[in-house]
Amino acid sequence: MLDTAIIGGGLCGLALARQFKKQDRSFTLFEARPRLGGRILSAVASSNGAAFDLGPTWFWPDTQPLIAAFVAELGLASFPQHDEGTVLHLTEADKNPQGFAQEVHGGARRVAGGMARLVSVLAESIGEDRLRLNHVLHSVEDKGDHVVLTFRVDDAFFIVEARHVVVALPPRLVAETVRFIPELDSATFDAMGAAPTWMAQQAKVVMAYPSAFWRVAGQSGNAFVTHEQAVVGEIFDACDVTGAKAALGGFLSFPPDLREAFADGLSMLMDSQMVQVFGSAAEGGEQLYQDWAGEAFTCSARDKAEPRGEHVAFSNPLLRRPLWDGRLHLGSSETATQGAGYLEGALEAARRIDRALSRERAEETGAVIPEGLPVNAASLARFANWVAGQNDAAFEAYRIRLNRALASQDREQLTQRAMLGAIEDIYERAADLIETLPFDMSDVPVEKGRSALMGDVQLPFRDFIQTLLDDVVAFNRTSCALSNFPGEHHLSRDYVQTILRDVAAAWRDFCLAANRRLLAKAEAGAPLTPGAGSGPVLTRAS
Repeated sequence: MLDTAIIGGGLCGLALARQFKKQDRSFTLFEARPRLGGRILSAVASSNGAAFDLGPTWFWPDTQPLIAAFVAELGLASFPQHDEGTVLHLTEADKNPQGFAQEVHGGARRVAGGMARLVSVLAESIGEDRLRLNHVLHSVEDKGDHVVLTFRVDDAFFIVEARHVVVALPPRLVAETVRFIPELDSATFDAMGAAPTWMAQQAKVVMAYPSAFWRVAGQSGNAFVTHEQAVVGEIFDACDVTGAKAALGGFLSFPPDLREAFADGLSMLMDSQMVQVFGSAAEGGEQLYQDWAGEAFTCSARDKAEPRGEHVAFSNPLLRRPLWDGRLHLGSSETATQGAGYLEGALEAARRIDRALSRERAEETGAVIPEGLPVNAASLARFANWVAGQNDAAFEAYRIRLNRALASQDREQLTQRAMLGAIEDIYERAADLIETLPFDMSDVPVEKGRSALMGDVQLPFRDFIQTLLDDVVAFNRTSCALSNFPGEHHLSRDYVQTILRDVAAAWRDFCLAANRRLLAKAEAGAPLTPGAGSGPVLTRAS
């Protein structure tokens, strides 16, 4: 039996598989396509032999530190997106474009040789023996202590058993195509269906040319076509790092239904569009084209049917909860806290799942708190470990309180009261836990009525409030139930500040309560469990 089955060979699944390989975990990655990469796709032009990206093209080091560090860690070269020169804007179909100066891509970089270099390097580091292509996930069944997965392979079904499964696929696609036994809870299932798949409605074209004639003319290659008959709406320079292997790339403005209707003449229309913007030199470029709406393993029926909306770079926190007592995890970029839909989000999702499974493994082996620690260090480690697992509990408590308020037809301060109640409950339980932990207070200084241990008690909560607040904001933004409450659906800055003032008061109360418990222990004497070595220690038995 596998320890972990990873479903999906996009960046999230591949990054997670690479980490598991380093940890010597038992895993296999299953991919439905005959290739790895998911939405990462680089096609090679026959005219110049260069690889051009038809999926993700850029990353932004200033705002996306995970992917920037990952590219460097893999030893891949990157180069800045070419933005120098005039930007063209065509607003009317029967007129010439107007030129203006503007930097379009804001410090974006590209991977030399195409984003598919990421995929090939990752695949090589994982090893062919851990990778299975052409495995289409059909169903996932919880057996209590393990999970049974059924794949469709050609015309047959293939069964795999694993202790954990990571479904690193677009949540909306999973909701439509995968059967879960038992069914997922309705809140999670609704959150999956409500998560738009990034790029699912997009089509992208790259046109290769003998030379970058637009650069010679002082143009950046960036252009925007906004008239009603626009075919390619946003155009950019897609040349390689040297500029010698020339190409222009673009995103189609035609929606999926029009692309289907004009399929036979689309190539001619795209070529004509380039000529209209850049002149006769743009005629006859070699076209590399990808319509993601036609990809069964990317675009769901709902993605295809819905009008294209504004991209939201965060997700519903319900998509980040471990399910089936930690046996099932949802991955993919669409589940990320930040950078959802981007390569950054895929890596964040992989890191989240790796942390969750590593924490579970450490708890099973007893490696969370090493034996032989001095009693205070062990008690603080136990406390910190408990706090680390409370964000999910706090968010779930928030959601329950919010639903109760909605069911009671409350209208005022819904988020404020639900979040404060959830936090106060966690703080109360944390103070109770401190009372039960066996601290040795004999040599712990007390200054002005404050125990010297309080700094260590407060430290695990450093990111607790911000993480919970981020989850609350994301949940409210993606909640249909709150769409009729504009002030709760989109939290204003003033409302958030009011919530944080309440939270600060609750934090002060917790700190006072925790300090009182530590002082009481000092007065009464704390129970100890004897251990080996110098000084009192806490063993696992305690």
